[in-house]
Amino acid sequence: MKAIGVYDFGGPDVLRVLDLPEPVAGPGEVRIRVRAAAVNPTDVLLRTGGHAVRMADRPGPFVPGMDAAGVIDQVGPGVGDRLAVGQRVAAMVLFTSEHGGAYAEQVVVPAASVVPAPAGVDFPAASTLLMNAMTARLALDAVAVPAGGTVAVTGAAGAVGGYAVELAKADGLTVIADAAPQDVERVRGFGADHVVERGADVAARIRKVAPEGVPGLVDGSTQTTEVVPAVADGGTVAELRGWAGPAERGVRIHPLMVTDGITDTRGLDALCRQVEAGTLSLHVAEVLPAEEAAEAHRRLEAGGLRGRLVLDFS
Repeated sequence: MKAIGVYDFGGPDVLRVLDLPEPVAGPGEVRIRVRAAAVNPTDVLLRTGGHAVRMADRPGPFVPGMDAAGVIDQVGPGVGDRLAVGQRVAAMVLFTSEHGGAYAEQVVVPAASVVPAPAGVDFPAASTLLMNAMTARLALDAVAVPAGGTVAVTGAAGAVGGYAVELAKADGLTVIADAAPQDVERVRGFGADHVVERGADVAARIRKVAPEGVPGLVDGSTQTTEVVPAVADGGTVAELRGWAGPAERGVRIHPLMVTDGITDTRGLDALCRQVEAGTLSLHVAEVLPAEEAAEAHRRLEAGGLRGRLVLDFS
């Protein structure tokens, strides 16, 4: 089985084509013949050694990837009748598991992490959804602003930020989002009610729109302390990269782990159905052959992408 992974941590060039044994689905698991795997920042973190402590008891190679789309080709015992061989699916993949990540022709994952792919969507687009949209869903659940309230989203032109805007609008919230000048129309297209200029003074610009502060903020740009002044006393900031504060004025900082939603079958399925309903939009920057994973990582690290790069394993 072809996979892309690393034996040693480092720059993009440590990624190499691997020939690995074909995995077998065990109890409660399914095997997916991967057609597409999205390239996410956490894949870069694995490649550079940022997740090494989570895999200290396992020998290499290490296969990145948390987002896959493809076709089920094996169902393990005890899965039930929700999933079947031949079904088009999307899955979140835990790359720190014994089976490794999504950069492979075949992946074995818990059935709870697998849901029917959105109808009418190709595999590259389907592969870009679950990890980023689930992160946004967890962030909005963490700030818990009730319908009719206002939430702020930084990094709104990015994958997580864009989904946070779309999901917040579906939740009945007013959204204040940031954007660089070239991304204003993109962010408005996601449904943002107010768009302010991104950057170091974004908190002051959010306060101009909401003078008393917002009750909840999704920090998609990972600005941490810089965004706290935008939040009302006693409000909540959802953080994507582990920062836990402290903050003053009773502001709560809620660091997120997307793995908290990796087996939330109902939640993952709801995201796919929201794509079908037109609530969530899918954005592919480019599809590259799997063998060009190093180039995909170089482009991701260079920044400026709008949409996800996708590796083709078809």
